[in-house]
Amino acid sequence: MKEPGLDGRHRDKDGEISRKHGNTLVSTLRKIYGKSFAAGYLDSTKLSDVLMQLNETSLSQLRRDHGTGHLDHKIKDASK
Repeated sequence: MKEPGLDGRHRDKDGEISRKHGNTLVSTLRKIYGKSFAAGYLDSTKLSDVLMQLNETSLSQLRRDHGTGHLDHKIKDASK
């Protein structure tokens, strides 16, 4: 079941924005989470591509890894 969320978007019960938003660009996420978010990826890279390359399950997990400093390590490993 979906419930109304931020900016009229719908969120699943766990608060995640629908997966159809995988076309969000890294440049947009950097405006929200800071310029260093997903460093090493072009601004034009889609969220869905970053998640797939880093074997992340969601934007929430990607944000947690960014906040704890683990994202940089995962990006370096993925580029090898």
